[in-house]
Amino acid sequence: MTPSVRLLNAVLLSGSLLCLAGCNDGSGDPGAEMGSNPNLPPIHQFLLPPMHIARVVGWSGNETPTAAQGLKVSAFAKDLQHPRSLYTLPNGDVLVVESKAPPAATIKRPKEIVMGWVEKWATSGGKTGESNRITLLRDSKGNGAPDTRSVFLDHLKSPFGVVLVGNDLYVANTDAIVRYPYKEGETKITDPGTTLTPLPGGPIDHHWTKSLTASPDGTKLYVGVGSNSNITENGMEAEHNRADILEVDRASGRYRIFASGLRNPNGLTFEPQSRVLWTVVNERDELGPDLVPDYMTSVKDGAFYGWPYSYYGQHVDPRVHPQRPDLVAKAISPDYALSSHVAPLGLVFNTGTSLPKDYAGGAFVGEHGSWNRQVLNGYKVIYVPFTDGKPSGMPKDVVTGFLDSNQNARGRPVGLALDKAGALLIADDVGNAVWRVTASNQPQVTQR
Repeated sequence: MTPSVRLLNAVLLSGSLLCLAGCNDGSGDPGAEMGSNPNLPPIHQFLLPPMHIARVVGWSGNETPTAAQGLKVSAFAKDLQHPRSLYTLPNGDVLVVESKAPPAATIKRPKEIVMGWVEKWATSGGKTGESNRITLLRDSKGNGAPDTRSVFLDHLKSPFGVVLVGNDLYVANTDAIVRYPYKEGETKITDPGTTLTPLPGGPIDHHWTKSLTASPDGTKLYVGVGSNSNITENGMEAEHNRADILEVDRASGRYRIFASGLRNPNGLTFEPQSRVLWTVVNERDELGPDLVPDYMTSVKDGAFYGWPYSYYGQHVDPRVHPQRPDLVAKAISPDYALSSHVAPLGLVFNTGTSLPKDYAGGAFVGEHGSWNRQVLNGYKVIYVPFTDGKPSGMPKDVVTGFLDSNQNARGRPVGLALDKAGALLIADDVGNAVWRVTASNQPQVTQR
């Protein structure tokens, strides 16, 4: 056993014993950190950051997540390998991006060993097999049960974002955006694809998921590139073009920084009424169980959102050296807090009409869930109401039950999409499934 492995085991054992002993990390009410004006408690730092890792148990038999009143959940697809994001093509075919993290660089510092191990373990789902591919699901009968399933694209490099513009299908691998020719109705693409533009990748590649969307007119692509650290511990040179949303010209592949200071932006999508870009962002760790709230926000061209120098606007993070008061003065606050450490990764606006009217026009958010606070937070899909293109109320739970009664993880929601019928689809990378949420008065369909 190497010294690094011995250290990892000792630290995890210590953390487990502390949690088993009923440790109290001071976690407050997660609801206080939600909405347009969240409560921000004082900074609380620990010698050893608290960890509470939800043990993965998966789903048994016909178990499903739990839907809010007026909704029901059924399995759209099972036996996938780490489904991370979803995309519905114009003909109704659903693309499921199955992806694993890329190999990490050699990590030497004790904290990074622990953190890297936790992140890998927490998203593993406990299974091995093929991944880093896109699977196509076709429901030709329109009854909520796919009758065609095929490997649409294979041998990709930790893919995440997908978007179709005309006959060009773009896939955001962890290190590049690749363009493929698309023909409606095909169930497999054999073309090797063409790289449109490289993206920041290894050798560290701390936040490897690259969310992707296209402008409403189709001339630009927008890609989210997360930071290479929690708070610059790998050096600022490792953060070049990271913690940014990049705007990519489709014709030339040239890109520019559209917005910066976003620690890990995901779920990029345009709000349909205002046609403004929105994202959900995973904020920094180790300032306490109730700091910093993850958030969703409209994205302004040229704006700076604080990372790493400040959080939630101009609240200074004292750990960063040297400080940059000039940048802090420019930092703007996000639009809407989602509570701390919920790890939002999916965002979709409800443009359909098949779900109950209470969900009309607002945003669904997939919260992957915490592992760095004693009281688990997230592990659900929520709904945020919108009016005139802006959040207009407190969030409400839509799909829960990803944690069992013993706080074990049966699943963890990631990316979201609407299918052609307007049902909500949820990628579950631990449960290795895609769940379909419909109004409860719709006929129930048995997944095949």
